[in-house]
Amino acid sequence: MQADDTYLTISGTSEGLYKEKASKFMAFAFPVSSETEIKKIQLGLRKKYYDANHHCFAWRLGADKKHHRANDDGEPGNSAGMPILGQIQSKGLTNILIVVIRYFGGTKLGVSGLMNAYRTAAANALASAVIIEKTVCRIFEISFGYAAMNEVMSVVKDEKAGILNQEFDLQCKMKVSIRKSLSSEFIERFRFIEAKVQEIGEEKNIETV
Repeated sequence: MQADDTYLTISGTSEGLYKEKASKFMAFAFPVSSETEIKKIQLGLRKKYYDANHHCFAWRLGADKKHHRANDDGEPGNSAGMPILGQIQSKGLTNILIVVIRYFGGTKLGVSGLMNAYRTAAANALASAVIIEKTVCRIFEISFGYAAMNEVMSVVKDEKAGILNQEFDLQCKMKVSIRKSLSSEFIERFRFIEAKVQEIGEEKNIETV
């Protein structure tokens, strides 16, 4: 069973192809982490395949899988984007974008034919992808004096926190990452240590496989 702070995505770009009645459906799957990245990829594809009839797509973001979008790009409603999204959902994936580019072959496929074509093209792209599990970690900055050094390092070691950066000056500072599900216990252990712990963000690119 997948933990609340882990999610499945793909390790890199993969491609798929489906042909039906002279129409060609080229599918591209990308690991992504933001809408800005998604828009940049889409712009690049539109420039490269400028002569295609449709650039249909679906994406999902976030470990909670709640942020998603599907687009038919001129095809009949729900005949392209939703079938693509359905393939993402069937694999339990997130932080992923799939774009299916269609070159029209002159024969109409009908709504059911289109749904099958976009679904199959997306499935083919995922079939050649490597699916990996990643962990969501919280990032903390710890400030402390030299007197608390041993206690701080003991907590960091015991809780298996990853040290991202450290500075030892008049005041010591350390930036660490800790698995989200373990972060409450991590913070609790600093209650009796003369150290200041401040959360400064989340990291969602920690590979656990």
